[in-house]
Amino acid sequence: MLAEPSRRQLLTELGTGPKTVGALTEGIGLSQPAVSKHLRIVRDADLVRVRPDGQRRWYEVNPVPLRQVDEWLEPFRRQWAERLDRLEAHLDDLAPDDITRNPTNNPRERAHRE
Repeated sequence: MLAEPSRRQLLTELGTGPKTVGALTEGIGLSQPAVSKHLRIVRDADLVRVRPDGQRRWYEVNPVPLRQVDEWLEPFRRQWAERLDRLEAHLDDLAPDDITRNPTNNPRERAHRE
């Protein structure tokens, strides 16, 4: 559901505050039918709430399920942070002369070429 870029963009736009369909259409550059379709999907997933106000409907992020996703992702963030820290320490330990003398020994340069 969140793998769809337009839905992530919609949630990002709503993250700045409640908006109408018209404001969302302008903000993310999709047609009104496309915005309505994606709103229905994120609303059905309980990621967005709707508040009627006369003729208008205001949409806003429902933070509760997003917090649950954030909590689920936390162990993965820690794991990747630890791995990236170890990689950075390894790169810092490489002798600068080895890297400048032979650019093919520079892991950062190799990563850009691959």
